[in-house]
Amino acid sequence: MLRIVSANLNGIRSADKKGFFNWLAGIDADFVCVQELKAQAADLSERMRQPDGMTGYFHYAEKKGYSGVGLYTRHQPDAVVEGLGVDWIDAEGRFLQLDFGNLSVISLYLPSGSSSDERQQVKFDFLDVFMPHLETLRAAGRDIVICGDWNIAHNEIDLKNWKGNLKNSGFLPEERAWMTDLLGRVGWCDAWRRLYPDTPGYTWWSNRGQAYAKDVGWRIDYHIVTPSLMALARSASVYKDEKFSDHAPLIVDYERSL
Repeated sequence: MLRIVSANLNGIRSADKKGFFNWLAGIDADFVCVQELKAQAADLSERMRQPDGMTGYFHYAEKKGYSGVGLYTRHQPDAVVEGLGVDWIDAEGRFLQLDFGNLSVISLYLPSGSSSDERQQVKFDFLDVFMPHLETLRAAGRDIVICGDWNIAHNEIDLKNWKGNLKNSGFLPEERAWMTDLLGRVGWCDAWRRLYPDTPGYTWWSNRGQAYAKDVGWRIDYHIVTPSLMALARSASVYKDEKFSDHAPLIVDYERSL
């Protein structure tokens, strides 16, 4: 089995203090994709760089305390790809790809548009640039998993209060249509929804009110995979026994070896 984890940490230093790396040491993961590092290289402790015998690879944002993605692995990659080759996207540290033979593991942090109309436009611009890249990846004939915070809840089942969020970033018609296109025409697979068609699977909860306690959540963290890898997905879970962030880790096991 290959165990692959996706976790938005909302600050790697904060998540460390809340026990994330203690938890990581006990789950026997092959790959751990993390997002929203909110840190630069100099901010990382040795444990954050190489937890439990794993090696970390990182794509930092230029702005301090902002964005950034990472990927931990026990295996030596054949290639490491930092960024999409688009300056304004790569400055925010949002894409990191590691290749292992015919397998590619990607950590992705798609922009949020919730803070302003300007950031929502950045999100739309990102989606426009990213779709051709996703089409190219899909056509490559590789086993690929894109783990991360996509900041889009695709369908009504994917968030508790969908009626109240129809005009809010993360559930806008244009964002949902983009995701439908990705999973339809382009041919990618949403691992959680394929495995569990009727289980919400929330991975993020607002810090307002009692959203976490009442499970008023959103499913915005995904494993988006090629059909060849989807055929090998056996089980998935959202880890909520401990709270490391406003997101919960998403774990998927694939019946595949490297």
